[in-house]
Amino acid sequence: MATSTSIHGMWSSRFAFILAASGSAVGLGNIWRFPYTAGEYGGGAFVLVYLLCVAVIGIPIMMAEVMLGRRGRQSPINTMRALAQAQQAPVIWQLVGWLGILSGFLILSFYSVVAGWTLAYVLRAGTGAFSSIDAAGSAQVFSALIADPWQLFLWHSVFMIMVGLVVARGVTSGLEQAVRFLMPALFVLLILMVAYAAQTGAFMQGLDYLFRPDFLEFQGRAGEAILSAMGQAFFSLSLGMGAIMMYGSYLSSQASITQNIVIIAGMDTLVALLAGMAIFPIVLANGLAPGSGPGLIFETLPIAFGQMPGGQIFAVLFFVLLLFAAWTSAISLLEPLTAWLVENRGWQRPVAALMGTALIWLLGIACLLSLNLWSEIKLFGKGFFDLFDYATSNILLPVGGVLIAIFAGWVLNRQVAAEELTGGEHPGYHLWRFLIRYVSPVGVTIVFLNAIGLI
Repeated sequence: MATSTSIHGMWSSRFAFILAASGSAVGLGNIWRFPYTAGEYGGGAFVLVYLLCVAVIGIPIMMAEVMLGRRGRQSPINTMRALAQAQQAPVIWQLVGWLGILSGFLILSFYSVVAGWTLAYVLRAGTGAFSSIDAAGSAQVFSALIADPWQLFLWHSVFMIMVGLVVARGVTSGLEQAVRFLMPALFVLLILMVAYAAQTGAFMQGLDYLFRPDFLEFQGRAGEAILSAMGQAFFSLSLGMGAIMMYGSYLSSQASITQNIVIIAGMDTLVALLAGMAIFPIVLANGLAPGSGPGLIFETLPIAFGQMPGGQIFAVLFFVLLLFAAWTSAISLLEPLTAWLVENRGWQRPVAALMGTALIWLLGIACLLSLNLWSEIKLFGKGFFDLFDYATSNILLPVGGVLIAIFAGWVLNRQVAAEELTGGEHPGYHLWRFLIRYVSPVGVTIVFLNAIGLI
């Protein structure tokens, strides 16, 4: 049933796919979540466990998702339906595609709000709002932003327009052109930030914190830290949300999935490590706590930038870097829904992209209002922002990841998988098959059960 091309277009080269998939994987989680999570669990020991989890959980599932996408050449829903029919399996497997698109839809609704914070902080950094700021002042700046629905509405709207315009232009003219600029720019900004951090006087201390395993610090919370590393490895690669499957559908049949995915996982991990190398020295040089949680980016770092020579310039660069990471991830989240609307509604791509953008924008308004005016409105004890975050991260994505692993490892014809991945049953294929059948789904299931409080 395999076709050579997608009706939506194709990547012009293997390099374009690597940039696009890396852009999908590289997001706020790398630059925001990874540093503070590593900080909470003692630095180097956590990094080692994280790298192992990427190898045995993240890469096998990512390979499976790209393989399924390239085999089906359609949106995740239609791809899973077609592949299930080809294997004479129940069409209920299309639920995997529905879970992916629903996850992307919900994630982007609150992700765009956080990206809006980043846009606001670019402006604040540029106007010198962080100059000589103290902890109380930094907390006040962030609290004032969260409490102002009109500001959040403005920045959320601007960001969704940025995302919609890229996706509306198509695969080569939109997605590919965007990542060809944004990804190199992101790496340049990261390297500039690391060079800046190297001048702080605490650079070696930051590297030591990030890369030297401190297993004494790790002890006592090893189980908690391992589960966190497993979850970070899974979420960091944008798995289970349909984006990677969609991007795989635009990949040439001649391109090596295995080689490309290893490169993409390596780039994703490199960004996370570079972010840590940039952030920890700056934080430590100013006597601040590297394990200060989600507030590390929006409350702790502005204090550091405000105290350092050239801090205003580098604060702007840092938040532009964060914005670029959010933008590349966001366009990958909108793409599966847009493709499905084109396939199933017969709409032109600009119309489909506009409709998808508008729906997510509306839901995002509920998310931003739940942080202020609607803070008293709760569903299952949570506001819209927290509920969508919890439901996607803890339920939809892990369930989708497990189902992808099961379908690729147990349902899809063995010869089909071998042909797509390695061109035959080579030793690398046998390793992948073992991991995708036994190791990866068990690992993600453990993450899922831990997230919902069952272990």
